Amino acid sequence: MADIAKLERIASQVRRDIIRQTSSAQSGHPGGSLGCADFLVALYFEIMDHNPDFQMEANGEDVFFLSNGHISPLWYSVLARSGYFPIKELATFREIDSRLQGHPATEEGLPGIRVASGSLGQGVSVAIGMAMSKKLDGDDKLVFALTGDGEQQEGQIWEAALAAAHHKVDNLIVTTDRNGQQIDGPTREVMSLGDLGAKWKAFGWDVIEMKNGNDMKDVVATLKEAVKRTGKGKPVMIIMDTQMGYGVDFMQGTHVWHGKAPNAQQTADALSQLEETLGDY
Repeated sequence: MADIAKLERIASQVRRDIIRQTSSAQSGHPGGSLGCADFLVALYFEIMDHNPDFQMEANGEDVFFLSNGHISPLWYSVLARSGYFPIKELATFREIDSRLQGHPATEEGLPGIRVASGSLGQGVSVAIGMAMSKKLDGDDKLVFALTGDGEQQEGQIWEAALAAAHHKVDNLIVTTDRNGQQIDGPTREVMSLGDLGAKWKAFGWDVIEMKNGNDMKDVVATLKEAVKRTGKGKPVMIIMDTQMGYGVDFMQGTHVWHGKAPNAQQTADALSQLEETLGDY
């Protein structure tokens, strides 16, 4: 049984890491990073069978791909806290020659990163490729991916959706972060997405709705249910409702903090709302 309180403590520290990284760099994307912290902490610390002794091929282990690569400060924090690289390296976020670029990249050789991401729409396709290769190799491990709701406006997403269903890629679990916000405003105003669950079902996916992606119990329970549904002929899609900026009151529920770093006073305010549980870097 999952230790929900422990996962919540880790998520609080990860949120502190996100604020400190973006504040120090005075750039980055804190909003979506904060909103998806519970999800990625649950995935790495409870759900996935993964190995911090990083091997690009990922033979015999679960794999995660971040399609919405702009929320890199979240992924970097989770990778570091999981043992992939020294936690103190988080202090180099977005610096020249740092391995922690603004969007995840492979050139710098950062453990945990298997593909450059941030050009939206591509991550689901990459995850399908990895999942299909695992099937060909007789590897029974799973492939996970995270994509944003604004990213659903990219045509490649729907080409990938067709391909995964056609090829019965049933060792794949994709999650859509439905926070209702994107860089230019609410998704309903930029380009309404309609009933995402119905769309993915129509494309042949097994769809699960996660009511509260900022409630650790709901996150863990939904991910475990998704794992149970693999191996049954269909790829799995989780539609996850979150609040952008969750955990920091002045950042919550608005697109303003999609790609805006906090100043010194805002950083202090944000950190005062987030418990330090594992020690800051």
